[in-house]
Amino acid sequence: MGAGGKTSRRRAVPWVVLALWIGVLAVASPFAAKLADVQRDRVTDYLPANADSTQVAELQSRLPGGESTELVLVYHRDGGLTPADRETAARQVGRIAGEHELTATPRGVPSRDGTTLMYPVISNEPGDDEDKRSAFVDDVRETARSTDGLTVEVGGPGAVTRDAKKVYDSLDGPLLYTTVAVVAVLLILIYRSPVLWLIPLVVAGIADYLSMGVAYGLNQAFGTAISGASTGIMTILVFGAGTDYALLLVSRYREELRRVERPYDAMKAALRGCGPAVIASSGTVAAGLLCLLAADLNSNRGMGPLGTVGVLCALVAMLTLLPAILVLLGRRVFWPLVPAFGSTPKERRSLFAAMGGSAGRRPVTVLACGAVALGALALGTLNLPGDLKQEDSFVDRPESVTALLTLADAYPERSSQPITVMTPADRADATVKAATATEGVESARIGRTGDGWTEVSVTASAPPQSAAETRTIEALRDRLDGSYVGGPSAQQIDLEKTNARDQKVVVPLVLLSVLLILIALLRSLVAPLMLVAAVVAVWAASLGIGGLVFGPLFGFEGTDPGLGLLSFVFLVALGVDYGIFLMHRMREESLGGAEPAAAALTALRTTGGVIASAGLVLAATFAVLMNMGLVSLVQLGFVIAVGVLLDTFLVRTYLVTSAGVALGRKVWWPGRMAKAPRPAPVLREPERV
Repeated sequence: MGAGGKTSRRRAVPWVVLALWIGVLAVASPFAAKLADVQRDRVTDYLPANADSTQVAELQSRLPGGESTELVLVYHRDGGLTPADRETAARQVGRIAGEHELTATPRGVPSRDGTTLMYPVISNEPGDDEDKRSAFVDDVRETARSTDGLTVEVGGPGAVTRDAKKVYDSLDGPLLYTTVAVVAVLLILIYRSPVLWLIPLVVAGIADYLSMGVAYGLNQAFGTAISGASTGIMTILVFGAGTDYALLLVSRYREELRRVERPYDAMKAALRGCGPAVIASSGTVAAGLLCLLAADLNSNRGMGPLGTVGVLCALVAMLTLLPAILVLLGRRVFWPLVPAFGSTPKERRSLFAAMGGSAGRRPVTVLACGAVALGALALGTLNLPGDLKQEDSFVDRPESVTALLTLADAYPERSSQPITVMTPADRADATVKAATATEGVESARIGRTGDGWTEVSVTASAPPQSAAETRTIEALRDRLDGSYVGGPSAQQIDLEKTNARDQKVVVPLVLLSVLLILIALLRSLVAPLMLVAAVVAVWAASLGIGGLVFGPLFGFEGTDPGLGLLSFVFLVALGVDYGIFLMHRMREESLGGAEPAAAALTALRTTGGVIASAGLVLAATFAVLMNMGLVSLVQLGFVIAVGVLLDTFLVRTYLVTSAGVALGRKVWWPGRMAKAPRPAPVLREPERV
């Protein structure tokens, strides 16, 4: 092909890529717009299908009227309720009963101290329609209002679900806007260009929109669970991982523009140089996330594919769309720091060169001190608060939680949150008798019947989610053979048990899959084991820091049961990501003939800045979760953000580099690079006769 043909190809390829992306977005757009319609955030949507509480919710939906919406109206006055207060309560409850179809006429239950009046309100009117259930709760709250010192609160399972839905609905806008703003600020500081920062941000936004369409397709084709948390994490991964890949590509592209005249050819060289490392790192993250498919918890199992979709969409966008736009804009996109052809970058005192030098002088000492520091931080896990209770799951307590606390104080002798038992219809009376005889049960009554099953509402004598109530639920499950025991407290028990099971199954799978990929990529056994050990140590230290601040600093009363598993998956997968960048460059330098110590220090000096920038961006994007209204998201965002920073500035900079220097060629054992090169033979001149 002649010079004219090559020039035409250089001009055509970027435009073809842009046209293909426009077509892809046109196809994905209708599906992306429907993602919110399939998002489910009830507790039972998170639980596995075989859990008792899930079975209860499923069977309730088959009863006349469908699944119940259970509320508790709480009327309270500190000095004691007045006759006028009781009249107000009766009038408001009567209006609610007149405007909505309730399963029974609400009856007030006064507290012993006379300060509180509780009205249980149960309706099947909304059925299984989430929007109608939310509208019902909102309408009840509009009717039941506080007046003249009388405090009126609407609580109960239906109200808690509604308040949680408000938080999840609020994630979409604020989460996206905050993430974009954080990434934009960091990119402006990193690139110091009025234009360049905007391009990776726009490409990441396009990748996020594409991932929404793909996620909806997964839900329709395979029934993949979609929750507010999983879609939020997907957005975080698209912007965090995508920006990381962009930083690596743009850095390499800038280098190539100094030695290659045409931007098209420079981009080809950049993609050849960093493309394999980016693809390998994204593949490792995807493999780690896909291990969540082995989880029983629907929310965990759904987060795996959605996180993978986010990472892969970011990868494809950053290796196709971003290069096309950069090539079309040419060198001027770097203004005012334009890399001229044939120029050399200004020599600057490199922080990472200095850090690498200190690690290179005393590698064993640095490695030992770092290991001790991580181990000491990991001891903080002993200070993690216990499992998170329902009333402690919101950062700012909503009305449903304050109602629950009011009831706990006013009615210490009984539970304000029923335990629901679904039993075969022909055994309903026997079930009520057996339940009433169970220790910790105050009363039991028969509710609706349909499809061969009967609903039995059980009231425990202990407060909701207390140790005593948990023992009562476990006793009911042991005693009521053939029946299912559910309700809000039982759902929390099932969540904790399932999370514990998932952690035992998924953690080994993640370690094994990541280790196998690293072995294949680095063609070594020692280097992969070193990287995996490093990220596990980072995970333990990050959780330990969480244990030191969650209670004393943040005031959290509990730890989300899924924190350990999800933080492990993300920190191991994303931490190994940076390890690949560093070790890939170290291997490249070693293949070029550099000695092991020199290869390790050169790899740190050349990739340290990019890895640090990428780590800051990724940590900042996950830190955005700390502004959300759920304690579980705040804890997850904090642990991952801290872990990424530890990994970036301590483990990659000092520990991995020190280990590489200390081990020398052994780091590549048992590959051929572990062997010292044979000295070249010395040619002797023939002796003269």
